[in-house]
Amino acid sequence: MNNTQAHHLPVIAIDGPSASGKGTVAQLVAEKLGFAYLDSGALYRVVAFAAHQNNIAWDDANAVAACAKSLQIKFVHEQVLLNGQDISNEIRTELMGKGASQVAVHAPVRAALVDLQHSFLQAPGLVADGRDMGTVIFPSAPLKIFLTASTEVRAQRRYKQLLGKNQPANYDNILQDLQERDARDKGRASAPLVMAEHAILLETDNLSIADAVNMVLDAYQKCNA
Repeated sequence: MNNTQAHHLPVIAIDGPSASGKGTVAQLVAEKLGFAYLDSGALYRVVAFAAHQNNIAWDDANAVAACAKSLQIKFVHEQVLLNGQDISNEIRTELMGKGASQVAVHAPVRAALVDLQHSFLQAPGLVADGRDMGTVIFPSAPLKIFLTASTEVRAQRRYKQLLGKNQPANYDNILQDLQERDARDKGRASAPLVMAEHAILLETDNLSIADAVNMVLDAYQKCNA
């Protein structure tokens, strides 16, 4: 598919802070519409994982960026493949979550992943979730959602999620980690977490996943009416 064809495909950009539920909502919206799905946060987790495996410090921007450029990353159903190897479980740990937040502050790393993220735009359309989908990666997206929740609600969700996976979890530590991630995401010089112009604010403190999905679908229908 050439750039001209891709430019006319619909994109739903869903941005928001960590543990806001945007990934689950985005994936379900994509399934409902039959669209491709981009979990941009997973890309940064893969980069953090690969750097860690190659003994590259997460604060070494140029070395991490060089590592990112060499990676072959694919999403196959719910699997995340790195150079053909399924690393879905390895990248979903709290350690890799912290690593993703640290490598994502580097402008060279973000630049290294732009083309890869654009490659996910395929017919009939794309649902992309992350921190800068509507501001940097797909600024022309006809529908932009900023999906968020209070830090306390997000920490409680992450706490329950980890317990459900039989992973160790401490609410206070998770809350502090989310606060630190929010500060890094909002304060970084390159593509900070901000609500895109014309984006729809969706606060999910008191919404179920199904409610949030339906609200995004309704907004998409209105966008195409």
